[in-house]
Amino acid sequence: MAAKTHTIPDQTGKVIVVTGGNAGLGAETVRRLAAHNPKQIFLCARTLSKAEALIISIKQDHPDAALTPISLDLDSLESVRSAAAQILQSTDRIHQLYLNAGTSIAPPGTTQEGYEVHFGVNHLAHALLTQLLLPNLLATGRAEKTPGAVRIIAVSSTAARDFTSQKTGIDFPNLKYPKLATSAWSRYGQSKLANILFAKNLARLYPSIVTVSIHPGVVRTEVGDKADVPWIVHWIWDNFWWLFAVEVEVGARTQL
Repeated sequence: MAAKTHTIPDQTGKVIVVTGGNAGLGAETVRRLAAHNPKQIFLCARTLSKAEALIISIKQDHPDAALTPISLDLDSLESVRSAAAQILQSTDRIHQLYLNAGTSIAPPGTTQEGYEVHFGVNHLAHALLTQLLLPNLLATGRAEKTPGAVRIIAVSSTAARDFTSQKTGIDFPNLKYPKLATSAWSRYGQSKLANILFAKNLARLYPSIVTVSIHPGVVRTEVGDKADVPWIVHWIWDNFWWLFAVEVEVGARTQL
Protein backbone atom coordinates (compact mmCIF):
# COMPACT_ATOMS: atom_id res chain seq x y z
CA MET A 1 0.00 0.00 0.00
CA ALA A 2 1.33 3.45 -0.87
CA ALA A 3 2.44 5.59 2.05
CA LYS A 4 0.23 8.29 3.45
CA THR A 5 1.74 11.34 5.16
CA HIS A 6 1.19 9.97 8.65
CA THR A 7 2.85 6.64 7.79
CA ILE A 8 6.17 8.20 6.74
CA PRO A 9 8.56 7.43 9.60
CA ASP A 10 10.45 10.06 11.54
CA GLN A 11 13.39 11.33 9.47
CA THR A 12 15.45 12.75 12.34
CA GLY A 13 19.14 12.69 11.45
CA LYS A 14 18.51 11.69 7.83
CA VAL A 15 20.29 13.40 4.94
CA ILE A 16 18.33 13.20 1.71
CA VAL A 17 19.11 14.05 -1.93
CA VAL A 18 16.28 14.53 -4.43
CA THR A 19 16.79 15.25 -8.13
CA GLY A 20 14.06 17.15 -9.93
CA GLY A 21 13.11 18.49 -6.54
CA ASN A 22 11.51 21.70 -7.73
CA ALA A 23 8.44 20.32 -9.53
CA GLY A 24 6.14 17.35 -9.94
CA LEU A 25 6.94 14.15 -8.08
CA GLY A 26 10.24 15.52 -6.81
CA ALA A 27 8.68 18.61 -5.26
CA GLU A 28 5.96 16.55 -3.61
CA THR A 29 8.59 14.14 -2.27
CA VAL A 30 10.59 17.01 -0.78
CA ARG A 31 7.47 18.59 0.70
CA ARG A 32 6.36 15.34 2.33
CA LEU A 33 9.77 14.43 3.72
CA ALA A 34 10.35 17.94 5.05
CA ALA A 35 7.39 17.43 7.38
CA HIS A 36 9.23 14.65 9.23
CA ASN A 37 12.28 16.42 10.63
CA PRO A 38 15.16 15.33 8.35
CA LYS A 39 18.61 16.70 9.12
CA GLN A 40 19.04 17.99 5.58
CA ILE A 41 17.39 17.77 2.17
CA PHE A 42 19.42 18.66 -0.89
CA LEU A 43 16.92 19.84 -3.48
CA CYS A 44 18.54 19.42 -6.90
CA ALA A 45 16.99 21.41 -9.72
CA ARG A 46 17.84 22.73 -13.14
CA THR A 47 16.35 26.14 -12.30
CA LEU A 48 17.52 27.35 -8.90
CA SER A 49 14.90 30.08 -8.69
CA LYS A 50 12.16 27.43 -8.81
CA ALA A 51 13.90 25.40 -6.11
CA GLU A 52 14.23 28.49 -3.94
CA ALA A 53 10.54 29.31 -4.45
CA LEU A 54 9.58 25.81 -3.32
CA ILE A 55 11.79 26.13 -0.25
CA ILE A 56 10.06 29.37 0.71
CA SER A 57 6.69 27.66 0.30
CA ILE A 58 7.69 24.65 2.42
CA LYS A 59 9.16 26.82 5.16
CA GLN A 60 5.80 28.51 5.61
CA ASP A 61 4.55 25.21 7.04
CA HIS A 62 7.87 23.87 8.34
CA PRO A 63 10.07 26.85 9.25
CA ASP A 64 12.82 24.68 10.72
CA ALA A 65 13.19 22.46 7.64
CA ALA A 66 16.81 22.36 6.44
CA LEU A 67 16.54 22.62 2.66
CA THR A 68 19.50 23.34 0.40
CA PRO A 69 19.07 24.12 -3.31
CA ILE A 70 21.62 22.54 -5.65
CA SER A 71 22.01 23.47 -9.32
CA LEU A 72 21.75 20.29 -11.40
CA ASP A 73 21.23 20.17 -15.15
CA LEU A 74 20.96 16.50 -16.13
CA ASP A 75 21.60 17.49 -19.74
CA SER A 76 25.24 18.06 -18.76
CA LEU A 77 27.53 15.52 -17.08
CA GLU A 78 29.76 18.41 -16.00
CA SER A 79 26.78 19.87 -14.13
CA VAL A 80 26.28 16.49 -12.48
CA ARG A 81 29.89 16.46 -11.29
CA SER A 82 29.54 20.00 -9.95
CA ALA A 83 26.32 19.16 -8.09
CA ALA A 84 27.86 16.05 -6.54
CA ALA A 85 30.88 18.07 -5.41
CA GLN A 86 28.62 20.63 -3.71
CA ILE A 87 26.73 17.90 -1.88
CA LEU A 88 29.89 16.07 -0.78
CA GLN A 89 31.41 19.30 0.50
CA SER A 90 28.35 19.79 2.70
CA THR A 91 27.85 16.33 4.22
CA ASP A 92 29.66 13.08 4.93
CA ARG A 93 26.42 11.11 5.17
CA ILE A 94 23.59 10.43 2.73
CA HIS A 95 20.69 8.20 3.77
CA GLN A 96 18.33 8.52 0.81
CA LEU A 97 18.92 9.29 -2.87
CA TYR A 98 15.84 9.88 -5.02
CA LEU A 99 16.66 9.69 -8.74
CA ASN A 100 13.49 11.45 -9.69
CA ALA A 101 14.15 14.04 -12.40
CA GLY A 102 13.79 13.27 -16.07
CA THR A 103 12.32 14.03 -19.44
CA SER A 104 9.43 12.25 -21.11
CA ILE A 105 8.40 11.86 -24.75
CA ALA A 106 10.72 14.71 -25.75
CA PRO A 107 11.43 15.85 -29.33
CA PRO A 108 14.50 14.29 -30.99
CA GLY A 109 17.69 15.67 -29.55
CA THR A 110 20.90 15.01 -27.68
CA THR A 111 22.52 16.05 -24.42
CA GLN A 112 25.53 18.35 -24.26
CA GLU A 113 27.76 15.29 -24.53
CA GLY A 114 25.87 14.05 -27.59
CA TYR A 115 23.80 11.25 -26.08
CA GLU A 116 20.15 10.65 -26.99
CA VAL A 117 18.34 13.03 -24.66
CA HIS A 118 16.06 10.55 -22.87
CA PHE A 119 18.91 8.12 -22.19
CA GLY A 120 21.34 10.89 -21.25
CA VAL A 121 19.01 12.74 -18.89
CA ASN A 122 16.98 9.89 -17.42
CA HIS A 123 19.77 7.35 -17.03
CA LEU A 124 23.37 8.41 -17.70
CA ALA A 125 23.26 11.57 -15.59
CA HIS A 126 21.64 9.74 -12.69
CA ALA A 127 24.11 6.85 -13.01
CA LEU A 128 27.02 9.29 -12.78
CA LEU A 129 25.47 11.10 -9.81
CA THR A 130 24.98 7.79 -8.03
CA GLN A 131 28.55 6.72 -8.75
CA LEU A 132 29.91 9.98 -7.33
CA LEU A 133 27.77 9.78 -4.18
CA LEU A 134 28.15 6.02 -3.71
CA PRO A 135 31.17 6.10 -1.33
CA ASN A 136 29.16 8.41 0.93
CA LEU A 137 26.09 6.17 0.75
CA LEU A 138 28.16 3.08 1.55
CA ALA A 139 29.85 4.82 4.49
CA THR A 140 26.45 5.80 5.83
CA GLY A 141 25.28 2.21 5.54
CA ARG A 142 28.28 0.99 7.53
CA ALA A 143 27.65 3.57 10.25
CA GLU A 144 23.94 2.87 10.64
CA LYS A 145 22.65 0.05 12.81
CA THR A 146 19.17 -0.14 11.29
CA PRO A 147 18.78 -2.40 8.22
CA GLY A 148 17.51 -0.49 5.22
CA ALA A 149 18.60 2.85 6.62
CA VAL A 150 20.21 3.77 3.29
CA ARG A 151 18.13 3.76 0.13
CA ILE A 152 18.39 4.59 -3.56
CA ILE A 153 15.07 5.04 -5.35
CA ALA A 154 15.06 5.25 -9.14
CA VAL A 155 11.84 6.43 -10.77
CA SER A 156 11.16 4.20 -13.76
CA SER A 157 8.01 3.43 -15.74
CA THR A 158 6.06 0.59 -17.29
CA ALA A 159 7.13 2.23 -20.56
CA ALA A 160 10.26 0.11 -20.11
CA ARG A 161 8.06 -2.89 -20.88
CA ASP A 162 5.43 -1.39 -23.14
CA PHE A 163 7.58 0.66 -25.54
CA THR A 164 10.94 -1.13 -25.65
CA SER A 165 11.68 -3.87 -28.15
CA GLN A 166 11.50 -7.25 -26.44
CA LYS A 167 14.19 -8.53 -28.82
CA THR A 168 16.77 -5.75 -28.77
CA GLY A 169 16.12 -3.94 -25.47
CA ILE A 170 18.37 -0.89 -25.29
CA ASP A 171 19.69 0.24 -28.67
CA PHE A 172 23.27 0.80 -27.49
CA PRO A 173 24.85 1.35 -30.94
CA ASN A 174 22.68 4.41 -31.49
CA LEU A 175 22.78 6.08 -28.08
CA LYS A 176 25.58 8.44 -29.10
CA TYR A 177 24.23 9.04 -32.60
CA PRO A 178 20.56 8.22 -32.21
CA LYS A 179 18.33 7.23 -35.07
CA LEU A 180 15.92 10.09 -34.72
CA ALA A 181 13.37 8.19 -36.78
CA THR A 182 12.65 6.00 -33.74
CA SER A 183 9.61 7.05 -31.76
CA ALA A 184 9.80 9.25 -28.67
CA TRP A 185 7.97 6.50 -26.78
CA SER A 186 10.69 4.00 -27.70
CA ARG A 187 13.48 6.39 -26.74
CA TYR A 188 11.76 7.10 -23.42
CA GLY A 189 11.06 3.41 -22.79
CA GLN A 190 14.65 2.30 -23.21
CA SER A 191 15.85 5.00 -20.80
CA LYS A 192 13.43 3.65 -18.20
CA LEU A 193 14.57 0.10 -18.89
CA ALA A 194 18.09 1.32 -18.15
CA ASN A 195 16.85 2.71 -14.82
CA ILE A 196 15.45 -0.69 -13.87
CA LEU A 197 18.59 -2.60 -14.86
CA PHE A 198 20.80 -0.06 -13.09
CA ALA A 199 18.81 -0.32 -9.85
CA LYS A 200 18.78 -4.11 -10.04
CA ASN A 201 22.55 -4.26 -10.46
CA LEU A 202 23.16 -1.78 -7.63
CA ALA A 203 21.02 -3.94 -5.35
CA ARG A 204 23.11 -6.98 -6.29
CA LEU A 205 26.48 -5.28 -5.87
CA TYR A 206 25.70 -3.32 -2.71
CA PRO A 207 23.29 -5.27 -0.48
CA SER A 208 23.85 -2.84 2.40
CA ILE A 209 21.85 -0.30 0.39
CA VAL A 210 18.20 -0.87 -0.41
CA THR A 211 17.96 0.01 -4.11
CA VAL A 212 14.66 -0.14 -5.97
CA SER A 213 13.11 1.15 -9.17
CA ILE A 214 9.48 2.20 -9.00
CA HIS A 215 6.60 3.03 -11.33
CA PRO A 216 4.61 5.96 -9.89
CA GLY A 217 1.66 5.34 -12.17
CA VAL A 218 0.44 7.72 -14.85
CA VAL A 219 0.79 11.06 -13.09
CA ARG A 220 -0.34 14.53 -14.12
CA THR A 221 2.90 16.54 -14.19
CA GLU A 222 4.48 19.28 -16.29
CA VAL A 223 6.63 16.65 -18.00
CA GLY A 224 3.55 15.02 -19.48
CA ASP A 225 2.16 18.39 -20.51
CA LYS A 226 5.28 19.01 -22.64
CA ALA A 227 5.31 15.62 -24.36
CA ASP A 228 6.10 15.52 -28.09
CA VAL A 229 2.84 13.93 -29.20
CA PRO A 230 0.10 14.88 -31.71
CA TRP A 231 -2.28 17.67 -30.73
CA ILE A 232 -5.17 15.26 -30.30
CA VAL A 233 -3.22 13.40 -27.61
CA HIS A 234 -2.60 16.69 -25.80
CA TRP A 235 -6.31 17.54 -26.08
CA ILE A 236 -7.32 14.19 -24.61
CA TRP A 237 -4.70 14.58 -21.88
CA ASP A 238 -5.78 18.13 -21.00
CA ASN A 239 -9.47 17.28 -20.84
CA PHE A 240 -9.65 13.68 -19.70
CA TRP A 241 -6.40 12.99 -17.81
CA TRP A 242 -8.41 12.27 -14.66
CA LEU A 243 -9.78 9.09 -16.30
CA PHE A 244 -6.37 7.38 -16.47
CA ALA A 245 -3.94 9.44 -14.36
CA VAL A 246 -3.52 10.49 -10.75
CA GLU A 247 -2.56 13.73 -9.06
CA VAL A 248 1.09 14.18 -8.16
CA GLU A 249 0.27 13.85 -4.46
CA VAL A 250 -0.83 10.27 -5.11
CA GLY A 251 1.98 9.37 -7.51
CA ALA A 252 4.67 10.45 -5.04
CA ARG A 253 3.48 7.93 -2.47
CA THR A 254 5.08 5.10 -4.43
CA GLN A 255 8.59 6.28 -3.61
CA LEU A 256 7.98 7.38 -0.02
